[in-house]
Amino acid sequence: MKILLTDSTTLKNNNDISVERFKKFGELREFEALSHDDLLKECIDADIILCNKTLITREVFERAKKLKFIGLFATGFNNIDLNAANEYGVTVSNAGSYSTSAVAQQVFAYILKHYSKIDEYNSFVKAGGWVGSDKFSVLSFPTDELLGKTIGIIGYGSIAKRVEAIAKALEMRVLVYTRNPKANTSTEFVDFDTLLQNSDIVTVHCPLNDQSRKMFSSSAFSKMKKGAYFINTSRGGVVDEQALLEVLENGHLSGAALDVLNNEPMSPDCVLLNAPNVVITPHTSWAPLATRIRLMGIVEDNISAFLNGTPKNVVNNPK
Repeated sequence: MKILLTDSTTLKNNNDISVERFKKFGELREFEALSHDDLLKECIDADIILCNKTLITREVFERAKKLKFIGLFATGFNNIDLNAANEYGVTVSNAGSYSTSAVAQQVFAYILKHYSKIDEYNSFVKAGGWVGSDKFSVLSFPTDELLGKTIGIIGYGSIAKRVEAIAKALEMRVLVYTRNPKANTSTEFVDFDTLLQNSDIVTVHCPLNDQSRKMFSSSAFSKMKKGAYFINTSRGGVVDEQALLEVLENGHLSGAALDVLNNEPMSPDCVLLNAPNVVITPHTSWAPLATRIRLMGIVEDNISAFLNGTPKNVVNNPK
């Protein structure tokens, strides 16, 4: 077996994890970040491609005559041409719920930062604001409780369900919008507009596809409650960034937190670079070391299952 790993630089921080485990399946060729042109050359004799964010286009499938399996170091699979994968009989498996806890944790890190004003108070103290104050509690920055607030969740996969569980533990009301509501009496499923109009916080956890692309448009943002908080840790393409900038600038939203953008890495002309009241992290919610180690194990298991004739976490329908 010849295994091509296309973008290992996206998985490591100073080589803090190893991909040696994949060598037991065959000859492993590891590249830090293959360009598309180089990928077209290297894929010709590959039986397996392992990738994170590399674009696997129809042209790759046309060139890679031996390709049987693609293992994703990710939950999302919008970087793979699944129609071509189906036509060429290539099985594609994602990494399932490897990052559920990490992403949910970051969602609430954003929320707690926004409502508890930790950064503002810490900066105030470090600048000498509390030294010599005549008050034992300096209430310069208004804070708020999560108790009783409504959080609206877009999508209902494993991450969304973990966010729901944490929110309920904090005694928040939870609304969920999904195209396929479940028979679950403990979850309050609503339509998209109802969620927007009633949520103090909206957090997005859906895949990027034709239905979700730019679902957060000017129209959607205008329907959100004034002062609501918006979070996106799914895919940047679900948001119209110009529309988000406008509602941040005019104060309709109290803020936003983004771990993903339309273009990654962030482009120099990104309209949100200097937007007010926005926190932007560089696609890191999935990346704690423990999470990435778990990811390696899931991809390893996916390869084993495929080779044993019992593929799992399959996201397409190969012929």
